[in-house]
Amino acid sequence: MTASAQSVLAELKALGKESFRKTYRRHGAGDDVYGVSTADLKALQKKIKVDQKIAAGLWASGNYDAQILAAMVADPEKSDRATLDAWVRDLDNYPITDAFAGFAAATPHARGLAETWMKSQEQYVSSAGWHIVAHLAMKDRSLDDDYFAERLEVIRRDIAKAPNRTRHSMNGALIAIGSRNPALEKKALAAARAIGRVEVDHGDTNCTTPDAAEYIAKIKARQK
Repeated sequence: MTASAQSVLAELKALGKESFRKTYRRHGAGDDVYGVSTADLKALQKKIKVDQKIAAGLWASGNYDAQILAAMVADPEKSDRATLDAWVRDLDNYPITDAFAGFAAATPHARGLAETWMKSQEQYVSSAGWHIVAHLAMKDRSLDDDYFAERLEVIRRDIAKAPNRTRHSMNGALIAIGSRNPALEKKALAAARAIGRVEVDHGDTNCTTPDAAEYIAKIKARQK
């Protein structure tokens, strides 16, 4: 680990609070967690900006807060496919998975990663893949409707038998695709009706998995 990454890790440790540690553990963080608030993480991100070397050191530490920050400061343009495939194998809880997938979605490898990861039997790997699909639906205007229509068919066919957290991410992708344009909205709503309620175990938290049709309607209302 570089000296700069070590100094950031020391800052994270100093900023940690027991109240946040308890919360993060309920959401899947293990024993190696400092409990740094989102506000403090954002302040560190603003100070570091983008730094791939620091990100690599923070990720390698295995610490929950450090890996969240690593995903925030990693450089999408300097992250090769091998690094991303290595990092995805470290995922073991959903907050880090979501943070990592958000970063991976900004890299030039996003589409290829989604295609590979969403087929994985490991729930956090496949969850990351579907998280990227949602990002592509919201951000990438170069993809045509057929690409997303095919993903809707996969969601309709497989969501009920997918791993727990994967179901949540597939539902998120369904919502994102349905919010892309009116034609895909119609197809996404049909898929949502066919699927019905998506059951996800969120453990000892107040988190819920939204009803896709209702959430798409809310997004469309905000857009108007």
